[in-house]
Amino acid sequence: MEIKCVRREDSDFPALLKKIAQPPKQLFYIGNIELTETLCVSIVGSRKCTEYGRWAASRLAERLGEHGVTVVSGMAMGIDSAAHRGAIKGNGKTIAVLGSGADICFPSSNKRLKQIIEEDGLVITEYPPGTRPSRYTFPQRNRIISGLSVATVIAEAGLNSGALITAGLADEQGRALYAIPGNINSIYSIGGNALIRDGVQPLVVLDDILKDLDIKRHEGVDEKWSLGEDEKKILSVIEKGGEVTYDHISERAGLPAGDVSGIVTVLEMKGLVYTALGKIFVAK
Repeated sequence: MEIKCVRREDSDFPALLKKIAQPPKQLFYIGNIELTETLCVSIVGSRKCTEYGRWAASRLAERLGEHGVTVVSGMAMGIDSAAHRGAIKGNGKTIAVLGSGADICFPSSNKRLKQIIEEDGLVITEYPPGTRPSRYTFPQRNRIISGLSVATVIAEAGLNSGALITAGLADEQGRALYAIPGNINSIYSIGGNALIRDGVQPLVVLDDILKDLDIKRHEGVDEKWSLGEDEKKILSVIEKGGEVTYDHISERAGLPAGDVSGIVTVLEMKGLVYTALGKIFVAK
């Protein structure tokens, strides 16, 4: 697809990005540049992440997408990729900010994801075509991720994660900053939890960000699926337990373990629960 260029003095240069301390002189892009003028929220985190972190990023992005918010991230492995895919799943729009030229896909495993974003979203970078990614370009592009967004969410980050750079930039730019609480016994959550300790607002309920952005929550988005009696029974057990096993559900619901497994799978498909490391959690 054609790579276009917009300069800082052009009328279609992202207005919010002009307000940061060091806006790029020009941007190269593929896709719809008008998305930069929509309500944008960035979701970032570590390349190495847990299933919980991946779920949290994807689910939050999906919720934002369902409500017309454009999700911004860096198309890296892990949390970033989960955020882009979540927005797409929610029939929303997403912007990928690259640390390379727009003609280069890094990581190469995201080739199909990049194509999807180019076709229905926006791939953008300050680096000319042919520029290879480096240790320098990734931290630099983070100011664009936060600069395009009214708010930034750290979904999951280790102590040395580049996502913490984005958090610091968002704070310097005067943008809202959130962190999703993580397991205090996980090295992948130390950075995000440390932000909360230091005063960053925890995103305990994903929909809280919709309230903060003054977006009316769509009624029935999560309840659009009708539930059978056994589904309601199992969901109730999970809600009360918070973190349960299949055996626990089977005992409390009085259902065979084989039936529980199948029903939990259906509830996952309906977006009401998710599973990780053999345990089941409520997904809202």
